[in-house]
Amino acid sequence: MSEEKKDLRIKSHVISEGANRVPNRSMLRGAGFTDEDFKKPMIGVASTWTEVTPCNMHIDVLAKEAKKGAANAGGAPMIFNTITVADGIAMGHEGMHYSLPSREIIADSIEAVTGGERLDGYVAIGGCDKTTPGCLISIGRMNLPAVYVYGGTIKPGKLNGKDIDIVSSFEAVGKHQQGEINDEELHNVECNACPGAGACGGMYTANTMAAAVEALGMSIPGSSSTPAVDDYKERECEQAGEMVLHLLENEIYPRDIMTKKAFENAITVVMALGGSTNAFLHLLAMAQSTDVDLSYDDFERIREQVPHIADLKPSGKYVMENLYEVGGVPAVMKLLLEKDLLHGDCLTVTGKTLAENLEELPGLTEGQDVITRWDAPKKEDGPLYVLRGNLAPEGAVAKMSGQKVTRFEGTAKVFDSEASATKAVMNNEIVEGDVLVIRHVGPKGGPGMPEMLSVTALIVGQGLGGKVALITDGRFSGGSHGFVIGHVAPEAATGGPIALLEDGDTVKIDSDAQEINMVVSDEELERRKNNWTAPALSASSGALAKYAKLVSSSAKGAVTDDFENE
Repeated sequence: MSEEKKDLRIKSHVISEGANRVPNRSMLRGAGFTDEDFKKPMIGVASTWTEVTPCNMHIDVLAKEAKKGAANAGGAPMIFNTITVADGIAMGHEGMHYSLPSREIIADSIEAVTGGERLDGYVAIGGCDKTTPGCLISIGRMNLPAVYVYGGTIKPGKLNGKDIDIVSSFEAVGKHQQGEINDEELHNVECNACPGAGACGGMYTANTMAAAVEALGMSIPGSSSTPAVDDYKERECEQAGEMVLHLLENEIYPRDIMTKKAFENAITVVMALGGSTNAFLHLLAMAQSTDVDLSYDDFERIREQVPHIADLKPSGKYVMENLYEVGGVPAVMKLLLEKDLLHGDCLTVTGKTLAENLEELPGLTEGQDVITRWDAPKKEDGPLYVLRGNLAPEGAVAKMSGQKVTRFEGTAKVFDSEASATKAVMNNEIVEGDVLVIRHVGPKGGPGMPEMLSVTALIVGQGLGGKVALITDGRFSGGSHGFVIGHVAPEAATGGPIALLEDGDTVKIDSDAQEINMVVSDEELERRKNNWTAPALSASSGALAKYAKLVSSSAKGAVTDDFENE
């Protein structure tokens, strides 16, 4: 055993050594520890329970099950909490500025507790979008034996005999604005879209990242697709508590699992499922926490090899619960492994390889249509594209699932905030052929890189999906669809070329050539650059100001600890 790993194994045990440790033991006795507990590994359960969102409102029960599992396996477990920002509730107003920064707060707070309390390992349980990557970033940093459990997806809502979800609510606002539905119909959508506990049901960000983490090997096989209200979800958490002790005993650490090949597996699954563009941000940040060299080039290399085979919302028909019913994420991974698109030799939290885990699990249900036939995919390659050009030298990202149009040329209408752009859409000022540009909403400029689900849903609700392009240095919800390009980098706040774009400029977007350019001469761009002055950051104190000062480019995952590039 290396000295580094030996130190990890004995962190909690130093509490019981020497007379000077008596105060430490006294504090723990006050928390319920006995003499026997001091002989056991101290196992944390990082819970993201909260009542502010249905995504996480059941996680207190799950945390207790994880604690029970760790205790049964011989650990001394303790539950602690971290925060959650509900993306769907924060959407469309000032609250969205806190969403992406909350990922760093989650990671930092779990690191602080596990480091401060000198825990030997932990289970982390997440739900809403930022909780999964936040937990995994902390796991990568601390490199303590750990297992992640996803709280699970919500059931679809029901209205007039049809399934609806949270995106239905946002799009209903656009339909109401156009007079297609009345007040009562809008209210009915509102009341039925979210029937209970669990994260948003389509292949949006929460389900995307849960599936990615399972492919990464950091969660129990099958757990990413088990619905929140399924009884087995509690058993998964109990198993996770037991599993941490097994990882500790066998000296298996997160960085043994979260390798470059494991991240390639995660990207492969995201591409096959048609996941959220937020996967770029979060997988890059998770890789950075483990010192794995991951870049946009890796996403592109894998995209070219992996077909989009899942008919899942927002661009498809089904939701995560439907995928669960036909075999779940493991069945999809089993298919991808059979097609030699996954690294089957990657180690996982079970202590077995990915291939060994999948060998024990069934494949897709016969006759199902949630996953397409291999020879008839929704798209021959992955739907998540990286675009580059004079508008985005570091890159921009686009989700091309469900898109018949792959090229778009139009006239820029430029806005410096989502609010002003939304007002223009609602006033019918955005028309077919326009390129709606929302800038100064990047990681620094937002701050916090807010999502644009509201404005994209309005565009779709007004019947302009695919007829209007939207580009931004902000980002999009996993529920967004249409011809939308986000993560434009460098962002406007740092002087990126998007800051130099003007109303009336022609913008060309070509996903086939993977280019995004403005038709402006180099001389004119140089003139505009010389006349440009950096705006003051919009936050001057508190969490958002600290975030804006520290955050990196979205092309590097929008992390706050990229210090070697200062």
